[in-house]
Amino acid sequence: MDGNYSKILEKVASISGIEHEEIERRVEAKRAKLSGLISKEGALQVIAAELGISFDNEKLKIDELLPGMRKVNFTGKVITMYPIREFTTKSGDKGKVANIVLADDTSNIRVVLWDTNHIALLESGDVKEGVVVEIGSGGMRENEVHLGSFADFKISSETFDTVQTEKPVKEKTIEAYSPADTVSTRAFIVQAFDPRFYDANPTTGKKITEEELASGAPVEKRAILNVVIDDGTDNIRGVMFHDMVQKMGLVEYEDAEKLAAQKNALIGKEFVFGGVVKRNSYFNNYELVVNSIDEVDLDKLIASLE
Repeated sequence: MDGNYSKILEKVASISGIEHEEIERRVEAKRAKLSGLISKEGALQVIAAELGISFDNEKLKIDELLPGMRKVNFTGKVITMYPIREFTTKSGDKGKVANIVLADDTSNIRVVLWDTNHIALLESGDVKEGVVVEIGSGGMRENEVHLGSFADFKISSETFDTVQTEKPVKEKTIEAYSPADTVSTRAFIVQAFDPRFYDANPTTGKKITEEELASGAPVEKRAILNVVIDDGTDNIRGVMFHDMVQKMGLVEYEDAEKLAAQKNALIGKEFVFGGVVKRNSYFNNYELVVNSIDEVDLDKLIASLE
C-alpha cells in the first residue's frame, strides 16, 4: 500500500473509530461510483470529509500532503530557490511569483509564493537555502503547495538533521498515480507507436538551434518513443527519450523495416518502469515520463509475494 495513503488512512481510522477495512471498502465504493475517475487518495479525502474529518489544523509531513487538500500545515527546509518572476495580468496589474522547494525527513515539494509579503522574505535574504520555514493554510494544486495572502509563511526554529533532497520513488499501481509522483511500476507494454525523431546537439542532448547549426556544431539523430503500459489496474502512456529508447532495443534509425520490427517486438513484454507522472497539456491527460527501465527480477518478486 502506498505510504502517504496508509498514513492518511491511519489518521482517518484513529479519529473516526472505524476499522481500516471498512474505510477501504468505502473508498473502493466511492471510486466505483465515480467510474474510477478519482484516485484512492482522492476518494479517501472525500470519505474523510463525509465523516466530518478535516486536516486543516493537522501538522503534516510532506509525504502526507495529497492533491486537493485545502489548508495544509507543515515545516520544511529550503533546498532550492528559483528566480523571482514578474508578470502582468490581463487587467494590467503587475505581480510577482516565486518558487522554492522545501524538504523534510520524508520527502520534498515545490511551494509557489504569490503574496508580496512572503516574496519580500526571499528578496531580503531572510529566507534562503538552508533556512527552515513553517507553512500554514497552504493549498494543494496537484503536487504543489500554493500560498496566497491568507496563508502563513514564516521562519521556523525547528531543525532537521537530514532531509530528502530527492523525490522518494514510490512503488505504485497505475490507478493510484498522482501528478508529480516519482514512481516504480511493473507493467506490460500493450501498444507502441512509431518513434519520432529530432536533430540534437550531442553535448547537451537538446534540439539543435539554428545558431548551433550555423556554427558547425555536430548533429545527432535522436528518438522519442511513446508506448502504452498496463499493470492490470489501469493503463497510461509512457514517454521515452533517446537513452531509454535505445535501452529498449530501438537502434535501427535508418532502416524503417528493422525499426518497425524492433518496435513491434516490444508488445507484450513486461518491465519495471520508473519515472515521473506529468500532465500533458496538449492532450490534457497524464503520462509517465520514463527515466528507468529494468527487467523483472523474479527472485525479488517471489520474495515479496511470500
